[in-house]
Amino acid sequence: PNNAWFEDYSVDFVHRGLHNCTYIPGETIIKVPVGEVFIEISKGFEIKPVRKVIDITAGINEVTVEIEKVLDWRGKGWVTADTHVHFLSTESAMLEGSAEGVNIVNLLASQWGELMTNVGDFDGKTTYGSKEAGGDGEYLVRVGTENRQHVMGHISLLGYEGSMIVPMTTGGANESAIGDPIEMLLTEWAQQCKKQDGVVVLPHFPEPRLENAASIVNGSIDGVEMTSMGNLYGGIHPYSLTDWYRYLNCGYFVAAVGGTDKMSAGTAVGTVRTYAKIDKNIGFSYDAWKESVRKGQTFVTYGPLVEFLVDGNPSGSRINMSINGGTVDITWEVASITIPMTRVELIVNGEVKESVAVSKWEGSGNWKFKVAKSSWVALLVRGHYEDKPEIITAHTSPVMIKVKDSKMLAAADALTILEQIEGAKAYLETIGTRAEDKAYKRMKMVLESAHRALHNRMHALGYDHIHTPTTDHPEHHN
Repeated sequence: PNNAWFEDYSVDFVHRGLHNCTYIPGETIIKVPVGEVFIEISKGFEIKPVRKVIDITAGINEVTVEIEKVLDWRGKGWVTADTHVHFLSTESAMLEGSAEGVNIVNLLASQWGELMTNVGDFDGKTTYGSKEAGGDGEYLVRVGTENRQHVMGHISLLGYEGSMIVPMTTGGANESAIGDPIEMLLTEWAQQCKKQDGVVVLPHFPEPRLENAASIVNGSIDGVEMTSMGNLYGGIHPYSLTDWYRYLNCGYFVAAVGGTDKMSAGTAVGTVRTYAKIDKNIGFSYDAWKESVRKGQTFVTYGPLVEFLVDGNPSGSRINMSINGGTVDITWEVASITIPMTRVELIVNGEVKESVAVSKWEGSGNWKFKVAKSSWVALLVRGHYEDKPEIITAHTSPVMIKVKDSKMLAAADALTILEQIEGAKAYLETIGTRAEDKAYKRMKMVLESAHRALHNRMHALGYDHIHTPTTDHPEHHN
């Protein structure tokens, strides 16, 4: 098997270049020697992996291996997705996704300098595998786009209808062609995607980070992506979480999603994945999944599965309280058949509020805590394989709790967000290759809008802050 970049032409998984696997649709023909044959079979996070040795004799020409579904989060209404896959054909994506237990593979067309990939697979309407397209409706592939700039950042536009949103890349090498000016902002791509009924994700969050802040403050982002980058043992990176927490601490809700950024056979579809809860009264479809992500009814996982409720409300919910606040009841359940778990933590406003050890394969519990100010609440799961360090293995989207007259704007976090927006403005105005005047002024106003929105909130609360030279104003010098 070939695990080089953009050379994933067969349905293989090459784990660290040592452990070669292939995907099959339930049955296959393999030439094996007489004697002991080692077989390993896996299918996602709900079916128990199988490892066994079979003694092959001259008279054996067929072997049946049974697999067992141990966990049934699918039966509870949860579906899985990889938000970020490149280069596969739609049929290969369908096979690999179904074999990994991934209900939705978001296959993203893009541009790499002057190389275009998957653009012929995009039609802005077809969900491959859906009943409307002749499939069984359980495993789906949808082609979207990853639109990119080398400094401003990348953005994933999922499941939108109609014409492809272009340009797919801009701003010059090494994302678009050498010499290209900045023609379009992430925020503008995102807003167009929403107009075309798509879901907008900031991939491999927070890198590259420059325009992320403006896009979130402008309300253009549905989710931030925790990305494996092919590392089975890396877990959800604390760096991704702490940057996400900044926005939550300032009241900007964005869901957590999981995507692999698969670009070779060295990464399996769904190594890290999104679990999204679908309303049983609606039933599973790609549109239902989009709505679930927009609501934030999600968790991201490398293996452990999670149920999490705050006063009976799932992730993504908004709870309103009087000026006196109140007490909330947290209930949770976790289970795993792949990576052993070690600990479950309650995260409140970015800090660990509660922490408890759990068994390797299951756990449940409940906590109560007093809410005195506007807060967000989420669940985090830790774990590790026996020979590997502990990692963050799962994280839910938050529940947002609004206490009357309690503003949700953390001063230090707000300042770092404001500085990122000012950095994007400075790059557009001074270093980036400038487009023609009309486009330049349009983009400048988009960034100015985000800057003013947050800046005005900070002034209203009397938060001290400084500015870069291009955004300074006299009020700071009186």
